[in-house]
Amino acid sequence: NFADSDDLTMRQTDVIPEATQTAKKQLAAGDISGAERLLFQQLQLTPHDRETHYYYCVCLRYLTRLSDARDELETLLGRFPRFARGYQEIGYTFKALNDQDKALSSFRTAVTLNDALLGSWRALIEMTSKTYRPAIYDEAVTQTQNLEGLPKALLQVRDWINEGRLAQAEQLCRQFLLRHPKQVEGMRLLAHIGVQTEVLDDAEVLLENAVRFEPDNDLARFDYMGVLYKRQKYAASFAQAEQLIEKAPNNVRHQTAYANQCVAIGRFDEAIAIYDQVIPKVPDPAQVHLLKAHALKTIDQTEQAIAAYRAAYENKPGFGDAFWSLANLKTYRFSDLEVEAMLASIAEPNLSPVDHVHLNFALGKHFEDAKDFEQAFGFYQQGNTLKQGQIGFDSELLSKRLSLQTSVCSETLFKQRSGSGCPAPDPIFILGLPRAGSTLLEQILASHPLVDGTQELPNIAAFAFELDGRRRVQDAPQYPACLTTIPDSELAAMGQKYLADTQIHRGNAPFFIDKMPNNFRHIGLIQLILPNAKIIDARRHPMACCFSGFKQLFASGQEFSYSLTDIGRYYQDYMRLMNHWHEVLPGKVLTVHHEAVVFNLEQQVRRILDFCGLEFDPACLNFHQTERSVRTPSSEQVRQPIYQSGLEAWMNFEPWLEPLKAAIGDEILTGYPDFNPSI
Repeated sequence: NFADSDDLTMRQTDVIPEATQTAKKQLAAGDISGAERLLFQQLQLTPHDRETHYYYCVCLRYLTRLSDARDELETLLGRFPRFARGYQEIGYTFKALNDQDKALSSFRTAVTLNDALLGSWRALIEMTSKTYRPAIYDEAVTQTQNLEGLPKALLQVRDWINEGRLAQAEQLCRQFLLRHPKQVEGMRLLAHIGVQTEVLDDAEVLLENAVRFEPDNDLARFDYMGVLYKRQKYAASFAQAEQLIEKAPNNVRHQTAYANQCVAIGRFDEAIAIYDQVIPKVPDPAQVHLLKAHALKTIDQTEQAIAAYRAAYENKPGFGDAFWSLANLKTYRFSDLEVEAMLASIAEPNLSPVDHVHLNFALGKHFEDAKDFEQAFGFYQQGNTLKQGQIGFDSELLSKRLSLQTSVCSETLFKQRSGSGCPAPDPIFILGLPRAGSTLLEQILASHPLVDGTQELPNIAAFAFELDGRRRVQDAPQYPACLTTIPDSELAAMGQKYLADTQIHRGNAPFFIDKMPNNFRHIGLIQLILPNAKIIDARRHPMACCFSGFKQLFASGQEFSYSLTDIGRYYQDYMRLMNHWHEVLPGKVLTVHHEAVVFNLEQQVRRILDFCGLEFDPACLNFHQTERSVRTPSSEQVRQPIYQSGLEAWMNFEPWLEPLKAAIGDEILTGYPDFNPSI
């Protein structure tokens, strides 16, 4: 199953008091007064139960006690600001009170939170027309037609998905597909659950079959393109986008998706031109402005990117991602008006959890720049706490998984498998912890004419995932133990597949860089499938590295970084595993300390190039002048000459970092070398 049966997101709606369930039956049977009395009594016992309060409000509206219903619903939504059915109900109430503007706004909010609410879409059709709010009317008509065409079971699945009740939705969807195995909408919904739970390989298979069953189903093809994109199969996702845009060249959704695929394969100018065409056509252009800004940032058009980020938050006040993206430029400084807007937005009770997280990190960066370190740490801490609550991360489980590498990947294994794999020397892996200076090393190496820079490629981790097989969390892992039994021919095939799958990211240079930091977990696998690849470990002082990671809101992954204790423990695990790789694969990995690069750039550049078998080239010293797309948070920093000011920035926050120090441990902290030539 994709979803765990005790998913926390289900608990609020699953446990409904018995009296409330009885009242629902009375309400369905038309006994509204009886249901209202029973629900009122239950509210005295469980005043914060969402479902009880919701059905009580429904009864009040049916009894035409409209002012009471409105007041109760405002209280309910104050407690549960993301409750879509609550917004639908208050929309009905405002409509009955003849407050059309508030009703319209409430129904719009309801379908934004849950697009399976057929009643809200029908209400929007009734309240708009082709001449009054035509964009809303057209969307409502389309959505209503789509929902009315669904089997009842799948409509329920969509509703549960939108409420976060993924385990129930998955179970019902699987039951439906057992009876209707080629029902494409059911396959799309099950794939969507797979995407939500990061089971992307199963989602890809489902959607591949859906497109095969119904080649003209644009919705299935759109979803298939999206999953391929998430799996970074950019050539395949671009091919799907081409089919969509060829069939409907004026469809703004397809145009935007095609532009996104252009960005993925490096066709930035084409993407930006399409975003500019789309922006005037969409009712809510904030997201498109954001996408355009990301593309501009990647190709070093910073001023234009800033203007696009500003346009994003101007079109959507409180748009946390736009503010965080400005902060994430690292060189941007917020105006007083922008800070006031962020502080006002973060106090809004209806602010989405995602926006809340983004704004906390953005405000943390602002107050750090203003040297108000206590307030900065408060916002960073709050952002991390919120983010940690949204993800599932078990540091102990990860530590156990990493320790398996040391027990399986022995010196004996590598001697026995000597000569395995694909002999191509093309890849240069730069790995380590995030925020350890890997982007700087990539920029230095990519400035060499014989080396292509790419991005953080997921291919090695995908191989590890596939080798581990489909299993439950509590089952014993198959990887890395399976590395001892895989035939040499299969190891060679994996190396060749890696080269083929990453070709789309390369230019014409004979060597290329894969800078996925987490690949340090899989050096054994890399050695077996690509024995002639070069591996560089980007390392930074543990306090500087870990706190920089704590301040960074990552686009995805790096779940260990949202707790000082977790990130400190992860650094310990990293050091332990790297020491193991040096022991069993002597000379295989070059450790490059960030501080050494900062204090003696030329010496370290020559050292790196020698390790990679490359002649010295002065362009590597002038790396900041190299024009190339950079997709990581350090993009603006590596476009500047080397500077030392960031090395000890963590010390400004030292009063609040005791949990981090304790997690890293004195042995690692005192053992880190000092590269400052002035000492």
